Amino acid sequence: MIESRFSGRQATTAVQHSERVPVSISARLGRLQFHHSGKFRVLQLADIQDGPTISPDTVSLIAAACDAARPDLVVLSGNQIAGYDAAYSRTFRKRRWSTAWDGVYAAGRSVSAWVGNALQGVSQQQRNGDGGQNPGNAFADDNVSNSATIPGNFEDDVHKRDIARTRDMVHHSMQQFLAPIVDRGIPFAVTYGNHDFQCGLDTAQMDALYREFPGCLNPESTIAQPEHPRSLAGAGLPDQIAYACEPGTFALPVSDDNGRSNVMGIVLLNSGDYAREGGYGNPSAEGLGFLRQVPRSVGTNSIVFQHIPLPQFYSLLKPVASTTAYAVQGYRSYDRQCYVLDAAKTLPGSYLGEGISCADTDCGEFDILKSSHGYSAVFAGHDHRNGFVGKYEGIMLGATPTCGFGSYGPVPRKRAARMFEFDIRHPDNPRTQLLEFGDLVGKPRSHRAYTFAMSYIPSSTGDAVNLLRKPGFLAGSAATLAAVFASLRKFGHRS
Repeated sequence: MIESRFSGRQATTAVQHSERVPVSISARLGRLQFHHSGKFRVLQLADIQDGPTISPDTVSLIAAACDAARPDLVVLSGNQIAGYDAAYSRTFRKRRWSTAWDGVYAAGRSVSAWVGNALQGVSQQQRNGDGGQNPGNAFADDNVSNSATIPGNFEDDVHKRDIARTRDMVHHSMQQFLAPIVDRGIPFAVTYGNHDFQCGLDTAQMDALYREFPGCLNPESTIAQPEHPRSLAGAGLPDQIAYACEPGTFALPVSDDNGRSNVMGIVLLNSGDYAREGGYGNPSAEGLGFLRQVPRSVGTNSIVFQHIPLPQFYSLLKPVASTTAYAVQGYRSYDRQCYVLDAAKTLPGSYLGEGISCADTDCGEFDILKSSHGYSAVFAGHDHRNGFVGKYEGIMLGATPTCGFGSYGPVPRKRAARMFEFDIRHPDNPRTQLLEFGDLVGKPRSHRAYTFAMSYIPSSTGDAVNLLRKPGFLAGSAATLAAVFASLRKFGHRS
């Protein structure tokens, strides 16, 4: 298990040779399987989290990472869609159990977004990166009412038109960030986070949209039978099977270089969104039951990709005094303590930029993973400023930072995709590294002032204090100013 930075020389070579479009070897073979070299590669993209117009820098990073990693599979681990974006205000849902008041909330967000952009000296047109066109206007229909409608009344014609408009915008968004993957012939699999559904589409509707793109391995799960394999011939891998539970929750076996037996499994888990009692949610009961079933179905160990991290991620941290440099405050149930990474438990190159935003209650997922003896690792996104890997009770735990430029995160050069290289001799111990924007691409080219604000404006009051703990006058000054902006505009959603 090694984590290292992708060298500038390697990045330059990858970019120079990007015209030699790398195609997934697994795609050529018709199934996910190890190469004759004994290797298998996966690329994780976390928290693209943008509106209908995707930042060009996000697309550049995805393209460069695909060229550098030459993955067999790309995993998108949730929050691809910024469902709270003002463009989706007509269908916005703050929570799955929300009411018509969402329309009022969305209108308030639109106003606060405008004020926030004005204070940053960046126009809304620059923020959308479309040369002055609001992405929502690209899909505007003068005949569609702008008034909030009651989500429960799905027969309402206006609401139907609004949903259709949102569907078109989401499809347009997918088309942009999937283009580098689809153009290179790389299969991909998708799960969901806490912001995707907020646009007004449920996960089943988004699953159907993703399946319109070549190479999507998300199986249909309307009548899921987790114990029975499903063929994915329609996805361009005629010999690949999947075990399906629900949208965003499924397992993909990876076979040996002869395609005769499974060497490992790749599990995507919909980790939930929000809890009614507050904080973030947990996987569904069906999803947890599926985790128990997978080891019997796949017959070997699996790696899990999900959006929200487990509470056990805190076991990789070390409690410290609040005055400690670079310490971060814990989140909700852990907010009475400050932490730094425990160097004895995490790999070199790991970093902690914010509190781990897990659910308040432990649903028992980790106990299932451990007791089943069928899982080797769990990798999550969600916390845009975290990038670390460690082991706890024999299971590898990893956090992947945002690869997007449409929301808060680390400084532009540190936004990254995570590559995994599995060796058939020891598939439970993959080599993993972050492919960072600064190494692969260089400097951001789109609305730089906005990118700076997204890097330094905190996502919460606690995050503002975390920034102040960074040594140096400039960092402290930036965080102080950022805290003022954050009070006026809460656009720094926590993944």
